[in-house]
Formats: sequence, C-alpha cells, structure tokens
Amino acid sequence: MATTLDKPAVPTVSLAAQDADPEAFARALGGSFERYGFAIVADHGVSPALIAEAEAKAKAFFALPEAVKRAYHLKESAGQRGYIPFGIETAKGAKAYDLKEFWHVGRELSPGDPLEAVMPPNVWPGEVEGFRRAELALYDALETAGRRLLSGIARYLGLAPDFFDATVADGNSVLRLLHYPPIGADGPNIRAGAHEDINTITLLLGAEEAGLELLDRNGDWLPVQPGAGELAVNVGDMLQRLTNDVLRSTTHRVMNPAPERRGHARYSMPFFLHFRPDYRIETLPQCVSAERPDLYPQPITAHDYLFERLREIKLA
Repeated sequence: MATTLDKPAVPTVSLAAQDADPEAFARALGGSFERYGFAIVADHGVSPALIAEAEAKAKAFFALPEAVKRAYHLKESAGQRGYIPFGIETAKGAKAYDLKEFWHVGRELSPGDPLEAVMPPNVWPGEVEGFRRAELALYDALETAGRRLLSGIARYLGLAPDFFDATVADGNSVLRLLHYPPIGADGPNIRAGAHEDINTITLLLGAEEAGLELLDRNGDWLPVQPGAGELAVNVGDMLQRLTNDVLRSTTHRVMNPAPERRGHARYSMPFFLHFRPDYRIETLPQCVSAERPDLYPQPITAHDYLFERLREIKLA
C-alpha cells in the first residue's frame, strides 16, 4: 500500500488562467476531473472577506442552544432548507449516521415564481444578525465561480462554452453550512461516510482542516488538501450521468481527525450547484461511442433524480 507521501496529489488549477488561455484551462480542469473526479481551484474570485463573514455567521448559529436550532428543522422541506440536526444524514448504504449538523440555503425566488412548487423557501435564524445577507452573498459568489468552471467543462467536452448556462439558470443549488463537532473515542461513526454527491458540481470552502479523502480508481484513499481559501471542486452524479461516466463522480468521505485534533470542531461550506429542476438529464451524444455505449438510455429530470437520491440518504 502506498504511503501518503507516495500518493499522487489532486492537481491545482487557477480559475484566473481561464481568461488568458481558456483551452489550456479546460484541458487542465477536465483532465483532473476525468482522472480523479476532483480538482483544487485557486484564484476563484470569491472574496476572502465575504468567506470569513459567512463562516463567522455560521459559527454563531451553531453555537446557539440545541432547542433554538431545532426550531428551524423543517421536516417538510426534505432537508433542503434550514437546519438539519446532528445524527440524521446517513451515507447511502451506511448504518452509522454522520457526525455533523448543517444548515441549507437555497435560491431566493420572487413571489409567484413557478419554481416555488418544487423549491421551498428559505428560513432565516433571527438570533444571528446579518446571517441572511452574508450567506446569500456567498451563495451568489460561489454560483458565479461555478458557472465559470462549467464553461471550462463544456470546452473540455467539445461543447459551446455557454452550453451549461441554460441548464443551471434558476437551478436548485444549495449552500450547506457544515459543523462537525469535536469527537470522543473511536466508534462506527465518522464525520461523513463514503458517498458521492447528487448534483452537477460541488464547490467546497473550508477543507483545509484535514479529513477529506477521495477513493482513487486503484482503491487507495487520497487526501484532498486545498490551500487556505482554495476550493475543492468535484463532479456530482448528475454530471457523471450526463457525460456517460466520462467525468467521474468520485466516492469521498470526511475522516475523523487524529487524536490530538479531536477536541477541535471542523467547519466547511460546500456549494452544491444543481441543474434547473425541469432539465432533462440525457446522455450527451459526444460522450457515446462504440467503445463507450450509453449507460443511461432513460432520461430523467433533475428534480426527479434529486428526490430519488434524497430518499436514499434519509433526508426525504
């Protein structure tokens, strides 16, 4: 078995380089996704001050009394908005629940928007001043970065650079504010069990604290180690399905820390970028060949696919 020092590192790409040489950026980003399902993205344009404020507001919420937090647990939203308490989300196929609690922020819709039928409204904690403003600002900034990344993915697949613009317009994207509390002795539970993401791509802030690992195709678990302020970005199942497995939705997990770090909480802020609910996920012709037959001949809408998966992880 390879040691940590021997294991390959997930490549880092600079999103700022896309403007100077979009084709080279697309090759670097797409190549990392095809090999690992992950890439580390620097120079993504999300303000450090904005990140710090959003994280501070999240920490303030998680520090509230349990009874106050649970008042924002909206069971009717299938875990898509508000607070999800510790001990609920369980990785698909796992018996032990994840050691985490989190808050979900979704898209703000105008009153009367037809998407209200499938996208529940946000709820906001009145106990944390400025929470709504800070988290919506981060939501918007991460969505902008995500659209730029999708342009590179489109180029890599031989599509028009703006191919994904319509597919994610008014998408059911979610910002997750995550708190992994300090942990005690070893047990069957870990901070996040091995899983794949449901959505199109995920942009993760706050993974500098060790623990995030991906399952490489040779069977090794590789650490994903972005630098301070960098994004860990990964392919979700919807994009894997659309590309006929050309781009991989890689199994990943968050392991418990070493004994000397178990008294420390871990915070992160993943942005799950989704297709719009009515988008039909139908295999791209560019990703089908005699050597790679269509693995997903039956199209499905993004909304239907999402709720199939939410039931599997006990959120719906």
